[in-house]
Amino acid sequence: MTDEQVLEGGCACGSIRYRVSALPEDAGFCHCRICQKTTGAPLIAWAVVAIDAFEYTRGEPCVYKSSPWGERRFCPTCGTQLEYRESHSPRYVELNYATLDFPALIQPSRHIWCASAFPGLVISDDLPKYDGDG
Repeated sequence: MTDEQVLEGGCACGSIRYRVSALPEDAGFCHCRICQKTTGAPLIAWAVVAIDAFEYTRGEPCVYKSSPWGERRFCPTCGTQLEYRESHSPRYVELNYATLDFPALIQPSRHIWCASAFPGLVISDDLPKYDGDG
């Protein structure tokens, strides 16, 4: 991805669309139990973007307070989890970048919360792996 590119994405049913106008500051794969439970998947691909570079362009997501410190936004129609952000004074959006139109534009840098990795999941890439948040 270059500085000039705009990333766009949305939910599975198309009710929610978003745009990212800046390069992600970080990206990786999270194996924590909260991500597993809120997505129903063994891991989530996340990319950190400045909150002022992220906007919803269609639809309004629902908010789920998933912990005392954070909340997740998802489509009220199809349930696609779109992002995570801190509950109080968020500066970043942690985007579920599998929801991008072209997720291959993002290059992950690491795996986090590997101590909670799904049983039987084999991580065979060369990215650094951290038991905690890395």
